[in-house]
Amino acid sequence: MERSNRERPTDMTPQQRLLAIIEEMARELQPDRTAPRSPSLQSRLDRDLGLDSLARSELLLRIEHAFDVKLPEEALMAETPAALLDALQSARGKAAKADAAADPVVETAHEPAATPTTPLEPVEGEPESAETLNAAMDWHLERHPDRPHLFIYGDDDQPRTLSYGELDRGGRDIAAALLARGVEAGDRVALMLPTSPDYFIAFLGILRAGAVPVPIYPPARPAQLEEHLRRHGRILTNAGAEVLITVPEARRVAHLLRADAPHLGSIVTVAELCDGRDTAAAMTPEGSSLALLQYTSGSTGDPKGVMLTHAQLLANIRAMGKRLEATPEDVFVSWLPLYHDMGLIAAWLASLYYAIPLVVMSPLSFLSHPLRWLELIQRHRGTIAGSPNFGYELCLRAARPEQLEALDLSSWRIAFNGAEPVSARTFERFAETLAPCGLHQEALMPVYGLAEAAVGLCVATPGRGVILDAVHREVFATTGEARPEPDPEAAQTFVNCGPPLPGYSVRIVDPQGEVLPERHEGDIEFRGPSATQGYFNNAEESRKLCHGEWLRTGDRGYLADGDIHLSGRRKDVLVRGGRNIYPYDLEEAIGGLEGVRKGCVAVFGNPNAESGIEELVVVAETHVDDAEERDAITREITSVTVDIVNLPPDDIRLVPPHSVLKTSSGKIRRGATAERYRSGQLEKGQAPVWRQVTGLALRSALQRWRHGASRAGEWLYAGYAWAIFGIAMALVALLALPLPRLAWRWRVAHYIARSASLLTGIRTRAHGLARFPHREPCVLVANHASYLDALILTAVFPYGFHYLAKAELSQPFLTRFVLQRMGVLFVERDNTREANHTTEKVLQTVRQGGSPAFFPEGTFRPEPGVQDFHMGAFVSAAKAQVAVVPVAIRGSRVLLRGREWLPHPGTVDVVVGAPLQPRSSDWSEAVRLRNEARAFIVAESGEPDLGASRA
Repeated sequence: MERSNRERPTDMTPQQRLLAIIEEMARELQPDRTAPRSPSLQSRLDRDLGLDSLARSELLLRIEHAFDVKLPEEALMAETPAALLDALQSARGKAAKADAAADPVVETAHEPAATPTTPLEPVEGEPESAETLNAAMDWHLERHPDRPHLFIYGDDDQPRTLSYGELDRGGRDIAAALLARGVEAGDRVALMLPTSPDYFIAFLGILRAGAVPVPIYPPARPAQLEEHLRRHGRILTNAGAEVLITVPEARRVAHLLRADAPHLGSIVTVAELCDGRDTAAAMTPEGSSLALLQYTSGSTGDPKGVMLTHAQLLANIRAMGKRLEATPEDVFVSWLPLYHDMGLIAAWLASLYYAIPLVVMSPLSFLSHPLRWLELIQRHRGTIAGSPNFGYELCLRAARPEQLEALDLSSWRIAFNGAEPVSARTFERFAETLAPCGLHQEALMPVYGLAEAAVGLCVATPGRGVILDAVHREVFATTGEARPEPDPEAAQTFVNCGPPLPGYSVRIVDPQGEVLPERHEGDIEFRGPSATQGYFNNAEESRKLCHGEWLRTGDRGYLADGDIHLSGRRKDVLVRGGRNIYPYDLEEAIGGLEGVRKGCVAVFGNPNAESGIEELVVVAETHVDDAEERDAITREITSVTVDIVNLPPDDIRLVPPHSVLKTSSGKIRRGATAERYRSGQLEKGQAPVWRQVTGLALRSALQRWRHGASRAGEWLYAGYAWAIFGIAMALVALLALPLPRLAWRWRVAHYIARSASLLTGIRTRAHGLARFPHREPCVLVANHASYLDALILTAVFPYGFHYLAKAELSQPFLTRFVLQRMGVLFVERDNTREANHTTEKVLQTVRQGGSPAFFPEGTFRPEPGVQDFHMGAFVSAAKAQVAVVPVAIRGSRVLLRGREWLPHPGTVDVVVGAPLQPRSSDWSEAVRLRNEARAFIVAESGEPDLGASRA
């Protein structure tokens, strides 16, 4: 949109001039409307005037040009002209003060902002031996604590600089405060902060405390308040976060989160945590420790928090750095959100690891001034910068020839594009527009990644540029074969996103899971060193994610010469008449029609209840109200749809702005939009902010009441359950212990445990019990997820075992007497010197006809997942030449988690595997027994594999 050259009267007040600019914008957006309503100070910029986020970005540029001021980035979130006027007057007031403070006599040349163009001290090597992010940070602190790491831009033209040492000192203050507040290793701490020094310090502080950061984004606009808080409440509940670190402004409404996150205990600011009063020492996590919960875009009713360990993050960072030839001489310039994996891991954590200076601005600043990103690349001689496709589009919309004249982008060697479908046309226009600024076309780089791989999966080598693959459209739609097609009229073009990173593999499979050859489209699966073990506290989705040792991405595409080409999301593909219909291509084409808001189109399928056919539905946002014009738009949509997919849409809905739902990163939420379509809520706008806040407050009060009642019920049940457990133990002591034979004692304990589980609502289901060789000695191994595991196994197995228990339990006489009578073997945990003695004790038990029962993980954690197995059980079985019987316990963790003492009723499945017979008595055979037993338990337990090592 070009600025009008029409002159305005100079005697207009600022308010009148502002409204005139807004009215001019509205007329440009709706040129066919003969008499658009003149805006008032209370008009809604979106609903009344039709100004979307892109139009408001342009509006801010015009206001700044007209008034010769720089508006703060928060102005982009203004909902009315009145709010814009307040921002304008504030900006003019600051400018006037600055002019008054300037020396009126001495004129000085403009001094450019300080930049890191002066060479920094060289960095030799990288923290290759570091097993955690904390250790990588320590590596840099030992060598160059004063090296600048972060250049953080706010509203000012000068950045706030943080060195490694400054960042670490702030982080250790946060860590000490969190530990003093009761945060323990492995606890989740939510982080709801904008891009600022506080974010980086708080994130590092959570890591220093040994806790797990859970980044979520703060509400940006009041109109989105309800949706933001509801989504966050579900995420906070899923993550089990009891602490939320946020900004003071958000604290006023953050208490409403407790409506959906009743367990959230503490809401604090960075300033409160950095009061300097706490001195607790930092914790030291391990490589296998959980380092991050990354919630995927659009996590709503069933949040999916990707679990990433320190080792997995470092593996992905190292693979990306190797492929991109990253060095400390690079400079990364980013506006990417820090709650998103691309901004957090690819931009910041990778830069931290490689000692790359990171120049960062907020997403809000980018949306309000897109070209500022390019200006910072010039100012800091940036070499790496990237964005989803829409970011490149924003820059093109904001670019003016006069602004590009002095821009120098010759230092930019990697301009990656990912996180959403890459448009070849966008890259082509971007390269063409910025070629005069020194941008090399070879720097443009489409990439492919996903949170389940940490961030990066397929990345090309630098300097290759954009490679397109033209395939026959009809053949591809009907057979899935990506047959090369030179004729542009018959071709469909896909972007080459490069080969897998070093150490990673990608394959394409059909619906039956069979591997497809190259140039055949199917579901994309991957494996690699950073592949997540699953979704936190979501066993069902974790099971869906895994396909053997491969992970399902949910994306579709094909391989050609080893490079990945994306065709769409599996769940978004529609099948009609034997043809695959890909929403993205159709959405992009419809978004280019006159009267349709670009980037605000959703195409999805809707099953017809009578015919069973999946109907093709198009939902498109528009500002047009005139009936004839809307009919014309509908006809154009039908025509374009027929041209692209050879069939007309079954239903076309033209809806007001903001009806098509999007994720925080700007992706179309087709599933959520489809749900609104089916429920008849599509054309309904959002409720006023006051109504949302009132509704949330009432719902919060109701939830608190329900939570209070629920907690009371939980405590009553817990008291009842522990009373039953206590009675059961007393009965065992009275009825079982006096019996002369261990088999008799165990049989009595079995019936008592079975009765106790029934009385407490714990339903146990045994699978494969007939496989257990109860007439011969064996070594039983089971995963350990709860304090109730021994009770559950005792209730399931009518045969006697010799459990291994920690030696501390043998100290009290009563405990020692009871456990010894039940055949328990006491062992020293974590004592290498006692390992051989323990093995001999187990061997003696086996020779006497007993069957030892091991929990080879040694202990358990509150988080779901099967840990590494200790070798003792398997060495003993190999030496004694008796079978190992793997037993998977599924469901006990939710009944009573670690560090909790409130049990819950529920169902537990105990799956007995086939006995594993040892073939020899050597170490390698013990390793085989361990690996096979562990593989069975991981597969049947329903929990992710947290094992960090394999022999």
